[in-house]
Amino acid sequence: MSIVDGTLHTAPLGGPALPQERRLVTPLPGPRSQELLARKAAAVAAGVGHTVPVAAVAAGGGVVVDADGNSLIDLGAGIAVTTVGNAHPRVVEAVQAQVAQFTHTCFMISPYESYVAVAEALNRVTPGDHEKKSALFNSGAEAVENAVKIARKHTGKQAVVAFDHGYHGRTNLTMALTAKSMPYKSGFGPFAPEIYRAPLSYPYRDGLSGPEAARRSISLIEKQIGADNLAAVIIEPIPGEGGFIVPAEGFLPAIMDWCRANDVVFIADEVQTGFGRTGAMFASEHEGIVPDLITTAKGIAGGLPLAAVTGRADIMDASHAGGLGGTYGGNPIACAAAVATIDAFENDGLIERAQEVGAILTERLRALQASDPRVGDVRGRGAMVAAEFVDPATGEPDAALTAKVAKAAIAEGVIVLTCGTYGNVIRFLPPLSIPDALLREGLDIVAEALANA
Repeated sequence: MSIVDGTLHTAPLGGPALPQERRLVTPLPGPRSQELLARKAAAVAAGVGHTVPVAAVAAGGGVVVDADGNSLIDLGAGIAVTTVGNAHPRVVEAVQAQVAQFTHTCFMISPYESYVAVAEALNRVTPGDHEKKSALFNSGAEAVENAVKIARKHTGKQAVVAFDHGYHGRTNLTMALTAKSMPYKSGFGPFAPEIYRAPLSYPYRDGLSGPEAARRSISLIEKQIGADNLAAVIIEPIPGEGGFIVPAEGFLPAIMDWCRANDVVFIADEVQTGFGRTGAMFASEHEGIVPDLITTAKGIAGGLPLAAVTGRADIMDASHAGGLGGTYGGNPIACAAAVATIDAFENDGLIERAQEVGAILTERLRALQASDPRVGDVRGRGAMVAAEFVDPATGEPDAALTAKVAKAAIAEGVIVLTCGTYGNVIRFLPPLSIPDALLREGLDIVAEALANA
């Protein structure tokens, strides 16, 4: 699979390429999708919601096809998971080969080469040229939990600082780290202790420079927690669920420098920003950030569940033998997929493709912003771009408008996702395999939905 002049050229293994077109043959949901959604309602816990009312049967390039034959433009990539594209041929081939060999032994029982190969690749591609080691897990939340464990063991301290607008997962500890209550935390407490929160740089709303915002955060940390008690600071270089907020230049380096000066582990949560999404392999690279520990997941394995903590070897080795691991962590099938996925990022021009996709997104959305004051801010990096919707008279967040625009776009066959602490942001995370024409059409549909809202 490749992109030439913005045109997708793909022939996935196991069948012909999917037509790269938006196609609605029924209203959404169609009758077959309605059947599945009825079964879902009867069989699946009500807390497991869904955004798009379709039953997916195929996906690839920039489309998702449902059971009724509708073809939807994919501007979500499974929440930044299928960055290399769905069913990438190299990933499919690697997975098929591994399934034929063995599906599981548990790396803690009988190690295998693919786990080691993923660790070697992560040690190579993550920021910094220092000696690194990695450990593999199942999900982003699990990686975050283990990063905190490692930091606490290394420092002998307990407190952890997370930031406003941050999202780190749905387990007990990661719910405590996550800022937004509804729907992620409400009613699920009590939460893990020794978790504290600092203000994030939010240029659109606070107007502070990066150094000013960092001083505000550091002052709070020093006064309310104290460096002597602090094991780690964890931060998304660009918060995902929090609204794709790009901190003002200088904020992240200042926080990292303070951590280094005070024996505090700096953890970059790159679960959503990692693996080419922002036009660099990792978002930390945009400001020269070299994290002590970095957590990854989502785009790491082309759609298979895998996550990792990678970091300075002396910190990663702080745990006693048996202190890290898990039955399925680094499953051989997921590892085979990850090796193929990382190879695609390094050798298929996907970093440059993310920059091209980002340019199209930013140009179109900023033109929309210039003509419609309800678009308060357009921000992001690479193929991770968002529009924040506001009341033009007050600048206050307009969650109702945002939901209306997203619902209308989905009804017209364009998958978009909302986010933001205030629920007023639409985020754009297309797979990098999307053709330019399809991407532009999807943005046109969103613009039309806004005009009609």
